Amino acid sequence: MNCKEIFEAFEQLNVLVIGDVMVDTYQVGRVGRISPEAPVPVVEWESEESRLGGAANVALNVQALGGRAFLCGVVGEDAGSSQFFSLMPKAGLSEEGLLFSKERCTTVKTRVIARSQHLIRLDKENTHDLTPVEASSFLKKVHGIIEQHEIHVCILQDYNKGVLSETIIREVLGLMKRHCIPVTVDPKFRNFWTYQNVALFKPNFKEVRDATGLPLTSGIEDLKQASKMLRNRLSHDCTLITLSENGVYIDDAANGHLLPTLQRKVADVCGAGDTVIAVASMALAIGLELEEIALLSNLAGGQVVEKVGVVPVNKEQLREEILAAITAA
Repeated sequence: MNCKEIFEAFEQLNVLVIGDVMVDTYQVGRVGRISPEAPVPVVEWESEESRLGGAANVALNVQALGGRAFLCGVVGEDAGSSQFFSLMPKAGLSEEGLLFSKERCTTVKTRVIARSQHLIRLDKENTHDLTPVEASSFLKKVHGIIEQHEIHVCILQDYNKGVLSETIIREVLGLMKRHCIPVTVDPKFRNFWTYQNVALFKPNFKEVRDATGLPLTSGIEDLKQASKMLRNRLSHDCTLITLSENGVYIDDAANGHLLPTLQRKVADVCGAGDTVIAVASMALAIGLELEEIALLSNLAGGQVVEKVGVVPVNKEQLREEILAAITAA
């Protein structure tokens, strides 16, 4: 496909995003002195902003590329959920896949920032698994969306906040298999080995090293070995390992490619993984080749780290960077 065809194909996609949703709040100010009460900076408050985060940010990336996202997550009955729902209309996201819980709070991550530097982060969250009653209600939400809409790819975005328990993962994977919907995964450590037989598995370098116990470097031979170990245990089709400033590695057992990242001025790595899994999943769903999936994902992830805070990909900038990469090749 050429660049125009890729973005036209993205606009035809319905993407189901399942996982841990959250609110990212930013308290921004300036530091002029050290507190007389303790050796800490005094931040003179200037502004506050809240954004959708976690799996909700994955959904935002899907929408930013022209696709339609259906978001399934869990929020509490609290002020955090009020914040969350106040941000939904602007994002163009439906509430049909969201479940209220009386047993847990809405995950809210509050960052204090001065001169584009993070000073501290305060997390309000629960990380225990959903109760059996909640899990049943949540799975009904997922079933409902599958029955009412044609879904082209399902993304599981795991932040270990309790939504993607072993039970829910297995139920969702079974459901998607019955409906012939490809599944892509951005895992975390707790249920890393539960994601069996998926279409694309996207851990980062640290997650792979911790899960496999291998003394990895970012060299291609080490990455091939790690990917082989992952595939032997998970039987997935495609591995995509993000390597931070070293780019991405992708393979499907037959072929492997290591793509270096472009030179970037990194401001904030928050949310880059959300962008990569969204772009890779959409690229997979429209049938792009491995190298094309890696190229788009790498460019998109690199783009968002240049901005402070969690932000979705900019479609026009991505289009320009893809064209530049194709021309350079």
